[in-house]
Amino acid sequence: MNRGGDLKLLLDTHVLLWAIDNPNLLSRRVQKALLDGANELHASVVSLWEIRLKVEAGKLAMPSDAGFLEDNFRKVGVKRYLPLELLHIHQLVKLPLIHKDPFDRILLAQALAEGWTLVSKDANLAKYPQKVFW
Repeated sequence: MNRGGDLKLLLDTHVLLWAIDNPNLLSRRVQKALLDGANELHASVVSLWEIRLKVEAGKLAMPSDAGFLEDNFRKVGVKRYLPLELLHIHQLVKLPLIHKDPFDRILLAQALAEGWTLVSKDANLAKYPQKVFW
């Protein structure tokens, strides 16, 4: 992995939320990567879906309109929203069932299928042989 920029990073849902609301929760390495203009920052539509479900369930307090998230993610540096594609599902099937959270597993599958790096603090994702950036 190139540590000097030019990384294509898929941000896990908690990374997106922390970057908006409490960037001090991010590791210094992640903070630096998010500020490095040479890196491409991406969010998945899966994260938007996960956030929406948590807001509806009362587990997350934030404005419910999609524009709020899009505006704040843009401020963080997200340039593209990755749709969920069939090739991501094919990659998901190849992953061992180490992590039980379907959102986290599909985010890892998306990153792998795209050849990107997943940015996450999730210890269960770190158990996979694929590298997770933190």
